[in-house]
Amino acid sequence: FNFLGIGTQTEVAQALGKGQEKEAGRITSLALSMGLAFALLIIVLMLPTARQIAALLGAEEAVLTEAVAYMRVRLLGAPAVLATLVTFGALRGLQDMRTPLWVAVGVNALNILLDYLFIFGFGPIPAMGVMGAALASTVAQWLGAITAVILTHRQLTLIPNLNLAAARNLIRIGGDLFFRTGLLMLFLIVATRVATQAGAASGAAHTAIRQLFVFTDLFLVAFATTAQSLVGYFMGSQQVAQAKRVVSIGTAWSLVTGMLLGAVMWLATDWVIGLLVPETAVSLFHTAWLISYLMQPLNALAFITDGVHWGTGDYRYLRNGMLAATLRGGAALWLIDP
Repeated sequence: FNFLGIGTQTEVAQALGKGQEKEAGRITSLALSMGLAFALLIIVLMLPTARQIAALLGAEEAVLTEAVAYMRVRLLGAPAVLATLVTFGALRGLQDMRTPLWVAVGVNALNILLDYLFIFGFGPIPAMGVMGAALASTVAQWLGAITAVILTHRQLTLIPNLNLAAARNLIRIGGDLFFRTGLLMLFLIVATRVATQAGAASGAAHTAIRQLFVFTDLFLVAFATTAQSLVGYFMGSQQVAQAKRVVSIGTAWSLVTGMLLGAVMWLATDWVIGLLVPETAVSLFHTAWLISYLMQPLNALAFITDGVHWGTGDYRYLRNGMLAATLRGGAALWLIDP
């Protein structure tokens, strides 16, 4: 459902470029209403099927039990997650990058604090283990979403809006992104399943690398998000030359950042192993980690070009590119014998 945030950001940026602030508020309100509807549907469909979904991913015995408990608590945060996606998209479309930053920092800082309280217990709060981690994330996300909606309302007038004709238009705009994101998630799910079926050590190594890869992505997505808003604004105001200048500068910064991230990952190899990787998984970790840090420059280019195409609204191209990548990557996973 990332398309709600990405689509909102592009539409708001282009509306701002055209000087149509009321239209930006209407789009944001519609996206919030749609996000709430989608979130409720997710909860209704996935709460009773959490065990089957976890088993499909390859979880067994103790892992299955913990996964189900985690998923069911995290599902209750679905409305908050989608509301945050939409409001962050709207704020970034307004060229306000600081508000989403501070809300995100606050949410993650609170999440870390609540992790300690709920996972290990403190005073009257019992130790809840994995389920405590889920509860910490859910509570932090709800508080962050409420804050983001209030701050967005201060800049754009938000009203309940579920105009079906307009909703169809937003879904059509975001349909290609929905398909694209679905393909990405499908690939990650299959990769997780292959790693889990190969054994606990393989699953641990996979998880450690994936989490660090997501962390490095946060640096790169900053350039993509900025490029999206600026390109959207300049395309909305018909300043194509300025949009091209944004692309050139953004690409240069992204590529340099990708190289630096790869170098830092290489230098931090032993530290990452000591912090995140069980001893039984170290031998499996090394080769995959090598590929991960060597891929960072290419990863950087993928992010910045995503942002540019988001800003121009060229979602179909991105969809087709992801389809080709998923087919190639999926074929490679198919050849792996767990």
